[in-house]
Order: sequence, then C-alpha cells, then structure tokens
Amino acid sequence: MNEHVCISKRAREITPFLVMDILEAAHKIEAQGHSVIHLEIGEPDFDTPECIKEAARKALTDGHTHYTHSLGLLPLREAICEDYLARYGVTVHPDQVIVTQGTSPAMLLLFSSILEAGDQVILSDPAYACYDNFIRFAGACPVRVAVSEDDSFQYRPEVIEAALTDATRAILLNSPANPTGTLLSAERMQAVADIAARHGASIVSDEIYHGLVYEGREHSALEFTDQAFVLNGFSKLYAMTGWRLGYLIAPRQFIRPMQKLCQNFFISANSVAQHAGIAALKESAADVARMKAVYDERRRFLLPRLKALGLGVAHDPTGAFYVLANAKHWAARFGGSSLRLAFDILEKAHVGVTPGIDFGAGAEGFLRFSYANSLENIALGLDRLAVYAQAMGSPGHGQA
Repeated sequence: MNEHVCISKRAREITPFLVMDILEAAHKIEAQGHSVIHLEIGEPDFDTPECIKEAARKALTDGHTHYTHSLGLLPLREAICEDYLARYGVTVHPDQVIVTQGTSPAMLLLFSSILEAGDQVILSDPAYACYDNFIRFAGACPVRVAVSEDDSFQYRPEVIEAALTDATRAILLNSPANPTGTLLSAERMQAVADIAARHGASIVSDEIYHGLVYEGREHSALEFTDQAFVLNGFSKLYAMTGWRLGYLIAPRQFIRPMQKLCQNFFISANSVAQHAGIAALKESAADVARMKAVYDERRRFLLPRLKALGLGVAHDPTGAFYVLANAKHWAARFGGSSLRLAFDILEKAHVGVTPGIDFGAGAEGFLRFSYANSLENIALGLDRLAVYAQAMGSPGHGQA
C-alpha cells in the first residue's frame, strides 16, 4: 500500500449522500435473502412511458447516435421553451437552454459559472442533501436559513434578508421541495425575487419536481424574474432516472461561459436520450397524468397511517413524492440521531427510510418517507413499522 497517496481536499471534505448509504445497506440485507421495503429512495417505480421508449428505438434505428450540439438538440430546446410557455406563460428562447446529462451536471455547470471563492448561496434548512456539496465544490459557502414545520417548511422572506451579506451571490429555491414535498407560495416567491433584485443576488430555482403537484399549483421562478437560473429535467416526472437527461435555463449572458464548460467536460448530452426527451414533452401527457394520479393515491394513503404511528406531519405535503415526518420521540432512544434510528429501522423492520440529518440540521430527528413505491409495498412497510413501534413502546403503535 502506498502511504504517500494524496487525496485532494475537495474529495476528502465532500460529505456522503446518506440515503445512498441506507440503500446500499438495504441491498446487503436483500442479498442475505431478506425482503426490504424501500421508502428511502426518491426514484419513480414506474417504467418509462412507451412513447418515450419508442422514440429512443427510432433514434437508434435512424442512426442518431453521434454528438449533438453542445447546448443540446434544437428541437428539444424548442420543446422545453414551448413547455414553459404553456405551463407558466413565460417566454424562453432556445438559446437560453443547455441540455445536460441529468440535472446534477447542470448544477455543476451553473455553480462553476456564477460562483467565486468566498461567495455565499442561501438555501433552506432542510434542503436537498447535495446542494451544499455542489456549492462547496465551486469554492463557495452554503448559508442555511431555518424553515419551520409549523410553516410548511416555507422560506420566510425576512429571514432570508437577515442572512444576506455582501458575499451573497444567489438564493436557491426548490418547490416542490425535497425532502418536504411542500410548495412555496407565489407570494413568498415574489418576495424572495424582490429581495434578490434589491441586493443584486441571483435566483436559482430547482424545478425538478414540477408537474408532480396534487393540490394547488407550482410556480416557476421565471414568473417573477427573467434573471433566474432554472434547473429541471426528465427523471422524476417522466420516470426517466436512468436516461440521465436534464437542462438548465439561464440568462443569455451566462450561456456561452457555461457552453464552454460543457464542451470541455461533457461534450454533449446523450443523443438518443435527447430524442426521447422530445417525445416526453410532446407525447406523454396521458402517461404522466396516470402516474401522477397513482402518486396522489399513495400520498393520501401514507399520510394518515404515518400520523397513526405517532409520527408528526404538521402540514400535508402537496408535491413531489416525499413526506418529512417528525420522529424525534423515536430518535430520542438514539441520542436524537435520525441516522442511527434509520439504520435501526432497516436492521429490525427491514424498511428503508431516509434520516432527516441528510438534509441538514433543521431536519435532525425527522425521517423522510418516499411514496415512489407500490401501494402494496407501502402498506407492508407501514405494517412493519407498526410492529417496530410496538416493540419500542411508542405512542400510536398498533393504530396503523
């Protein structure tokens, strides 16, 4: 073994994605012959709609297997613009769109282009686990601001304004949100956009769960400012996680710098997946509506049963496919650690759940439940949790 191996500081300091640790531990249990119910991973359990797969097959048959334009196929970028006009009434030009190999590379391009060392990005606590690492990888600093379960985990504009400094470069929005599944109201989005404009900060809006809303409606940041950076993709709404297809919408002056990064680091997104993406936007509305109805059925089934187990849900989430439940009375047995609690549940109940600490200190003691699984599996997972709760002597056991 080479004792002089030098691992870079950025690689050493990046934090693990704990949901993947839970998932991989679950796979080990499954390899031993046990059944595990997966309520941890945020991946649609549906197959990709047939019209999308057919478009991919046709692209292969027609020989569309070469590099595309570094910004992405023009017909796909045009379809993205048409989609944003139809959904939100906002006008986006195809030259403002960069198609990427999933939304994560889009984040890498974005933060590498707008952040300098020492810059700050404001985001909520809790928030998607990987945001911090993308921001830090660009040399900048994530600044978490508290949001409350009593307020549906929504940003409070006055709290954001109080956190602003001369180093604040951007404010990050995610609505519907991971891990909470809640929506940011139009009024608060407008207030945050106004704050950003007054202080010369950018709005970065992660809209990957748009379309998966069951009550009310989601809003794009582009409805409130034309200077927003929008992250989106096909993984969640169209059940295309493995296709690795996302996109970034940005003000025109940022496109060329990001394009140069894309040319050097990625060349272009997958050509076949891009053709499939066109079909997703133009032909899959009926499939999306069917999947969305099933998600909503699962949501309405899951929520009362979690509450019957004594897990706290102050406000029912209305988007994405997550419930962030207060499990502090369960976690108290483990010194308040949601991570130790999640591993204990996995080991004893064979149910995978995500520890709240994965999403920030503001979610410590919470557990995230994904309902991107069949109703039958969700019911079985909840039955196992009821037995687990009874063994702990937890209030509410046996009522599920």
